[in-house]
Amino acid sequence: MQSFEIEKGKQVIRIEAQSVAALVDKINGSFAQAVQIIFEAKGRIVITGMGKSGIIARKIVATMNSTGTPAIFLHPSDAVHGDLGMVRGEDVVICISKSGDTQEIRQLIPMFKRIGVPVISMLGTLNSPIGKESDVVLDISVAEEACPLDLAPTSSTTATLVMGDALAITLLEKRNFSKEDFAMFHPGGNLGKRLLLKIEELMTSGTHIPIVSLSTSLRDSILEMTTKRLGATCVVDEKGKLCGIITDGDLRRLLQGTTDVSSVTADQVMTRKPKTILLGALAATALREMENFNITQLIIVDEDHHPVGMVHLHDLVKAGLATREQG
Repeated sequence: MQSFEIEKGKQVIRIEAQSVAALVDKINGSFAQAVQIIFEAKGRIVITGMGKSGIIARKIVATMNSTGTPAIFLHPSDAVHGDLGMVRGEDVVICISKSGDTQEIRQLIPMFKRIGVPVISMLGTLNSPIGKESDVVLDISVAEEACPLDLAPTSSTTATLVMGDALAITLLEKRNFSKEDFAMFHPGGNLGKRLLLKIEELMTSGTHIPIVSLSTSLRDSILEMTTKRLGATCVVDEKGKLCGIITDGDLRRLLQGTTDVSSVTADQVMTRKPKTILLGALAATALREMENFNITQLIIVDEDHHPVGMVHLHDLVKAGLATREQG
C-alpha cells in the first residue's frame, strides 16, 4: 500500500494538472483579443495583483521581459501611494484576482480608466466587480484548489501562471522572436554566450600568440610553446602565413621515434593544414570544431590565412561554453 504522503502528493498533482488541462477550453476570442492588444501596445505591460497573485504576476513579468514583451510589476498598495505614476497612456494593464473582488485592485480600476489604458483581467470569477470594469477578461477559474481547506491558492495560482505563459509565448511567436533576440536579454546565460560571444573575446592574440618559422629549431619551438603556455605553436612561412601547428602530441610522437633531435626543425615536426577558424566567428563555433576533431587548440586566422589568435579548450571552459569533460 502507498503511504499517506505519497498518495496525497499524487492527488495534489492530479488536481493541479486537471486545472491546467481545463484551460485549453478557455483559450478563446478573449485570449486572442488580449494578445492583439498587448502586441499593438506602444508601451509596457503593467501587471498587478495582491498576495499570491502578486507573486505570480512577478513571474509573468519576468517571462514576458525575457521573451520580447517589456513588462513591469505594480503593487496595488504602492500604486495608490505614488507608484501609479509609472503607468502611461501607451501601456496595457493586466489585473490578476481569483475573486475578481480584490479591494486594492478595485480602487485602481477607475484610475486606470482615467489614464486611458486598456485593462485585461485574469480572474477566477468572471461575473465580478473587476470583470465588469475590464476591457478583456481571461478565465482562470478552477474546479477546486489542491488545498483541502480551500484556503491556500494552489490550483488557481498554477492556472494563472500557465495562462501567463500562454500569453508570453503566443506573443513571442507573433513577434518572430528568435534565439538571438533571447540571447540579447540573457547575455550571462549559456544561450547568450553561445549566440553572442565572439572568438576574439577569448583568444590569445598579439605578441602572446606562440609562432615560429619553418626553419626554427625544435629547441626554440619548444621554448616558444613553453613560454606562451598554450601547449602548441603556430608555424608560419616567410610571408607570415600559417603552414602548420606543433602540439605536445607532435613532440611525444617525435621522441618515441628518435633520440637525436638536435637538427630537427619546425617544418619536420609540425602537423600540416591545421584546423582553423576565421576571425569574427562565434566562440561556440570554435567549440564545435574542437569537439568534432578532438583537438584542444584552435588557430584563428584572418582572410589571408595569417594567424591572429589561438584559443585553448580551457578558455572555453572558463567562459562557461564547455565542461572539462569535453576536453
